[in-house]
Amino acid sequence: MEMSIPGVILIAVLVLLAVGFYGLMAVFNLIKVIIALQILAKGAMLALILAGTVTGQVNLAQSIALTVIVADTIVAVVGLALAVQIRRRFGTLSIKALSTLRR
Repeated sequence: MEMSIPGVILIAVLVLLAVGFYGLMAVFNLIKVIIALQILAKGAMLALILAGTVTGQVNLAQSIALTVIVADTIVAVVGLALAVQIRRRFGTLSIKALSTLRR
C-alpha cells in the first residue's frame, strides 16, 4: 500500500505536534521548554503549508508560514534571554525550583 505525499506530511505534522506537546509536559528545564515550543511551532507551520497545498492556496500558506517563522523566532529569542537572566539571578533553570521562589 502506497501513501501519498500529503499523507506522509500529515503524519510528520502529527509526530511534530506530539513531540512538542510531550516536551512541554515532561521537561522541567526552561531551555528544553523553549525547544519543545519550537518543535510545536514547526509542526503547526508544516500543517499550514499542507493545508495551503491541499486547498490550492500555496502562496497564502507560505505567507502565513513566514509570519509564523518571524513570530516564533522572536518568542525564542525573548525566551532564551529570559532564561539567561533567570540563570544568572537564581542559579537554576528548573521550573520546579523557580515555581517555589517567593519575593
